[in-house]
Amino acid sequence: MTYETVLNFSQTWGVIYFMALFVGVLIYALRPSARKKFEKAAHLPLEED
Repeated sequence: MTYETVLNFSQTWGVIYFMALFVGVLIYALRPSARKKFEKAAHLPLEED
């Protein structure tokens, strides 16, 4: 196994891994059932103690 082979493998699967992670985060953040939770979190800094 050469350095170029390992480099090619890691670059290819690294891009696939991070794209899948990005799509997963987008799905998590943009799902309709998460709206109330994110709206509540957005207003937390504005609340008085």
